[in-house]
Amino acid sequence: MKKFRVVVLSLAAAALVVGCATSPSGAEADKLAAEMVKAGFRTEGIARIERLTAIDETLQACNAADVAGKPLDAALAKRIEEANLKTVKWPSDGKFLGDWKQGEQIAQSGRGLTWTDAANAVNGGNCYNCHQISKAEISFGTIGPSLYHYGRIRGVSDPNSAAARPIVEYTWGKIWNAKAYNACSNMPRSGHMGNLTEQQIRHLMALLLDPASPVNQ
Repeated sequence: MKKFRVVVLSLAAAALVVGCATSPSGAEADKLAAEMVKAGFRTEGIARIERLTAIDETLQACNAADVAGKPLDAALAKRIEEANLKTVKWPSDGKFLGDWKQGEQIAQSGRGLTWTDAANAVNGGNCYNCHQISKAEISFGTIGPSLYHYGRIRGVSDPNSAAARPIVEYTWGKIWNAKAYNACSNMPRSGHMGNLTEQQIRHLMALLLDPASPVNQ
C-alpha cells in the first residue's frame, strides 16, 4: 500500500510539473493515465486489469469524444454502429423469448464479475440500476429511459408474429450490443462482452415483450 501511494503521488507530482510548464499532449496524458491505472489496479480473481486496458476502437473513439466535450463525427458514429451490429449473435435456435419470471430475477440482480466471484458464477443484469421496468419496483435508476410498458407501447401483442419481428430483433440486438444502435451508448454490451448468456437474454426479452409480464400490465 505504501509503495502504491508513493507511485501515485510521484505521478501526480509529475503531472503538476508538466502542467505548470506546458499542457501535456494527448499522447502524454494517455501515457500518464495508463501508468496510473497500472499503479492503482491489479488482477485479482476473475477481475482482470485488461477490463481497463483492453479498449477497442469503439471505446477509444467515445472516450475521446467525451474528453473533447462534443459528439462523434456522424460518419464515424455510423461506421462504429455498423461494426458493432455485425457482432450481434442472434438466437441459436431462433427463439427470442424465455421466461419473464426468470427475466425479472436477472433484472433485479446486480451481482457478478467481481474478484470474489467464481468464473462460473451466474451474473445478474443489474437492469434496475439504470431503468424503471416494473411499476411495482420503487427503487430504480434513471440513467436510461423507463422500460415500463415497453412492449405494450410498441404495439407488441404477439411477440412471435411477423408484425412484431422488427421490435423483437431490435430489442435483442440492443441487449446484446447496445453500441450497434448508439455508438456511445452507456448501456453495457451484455451479450457481446459475455456478461449475460443467450438464455439469460431470452428471459430479459420475455420480461420486456411478453404481454403477460408485469412490464406490460
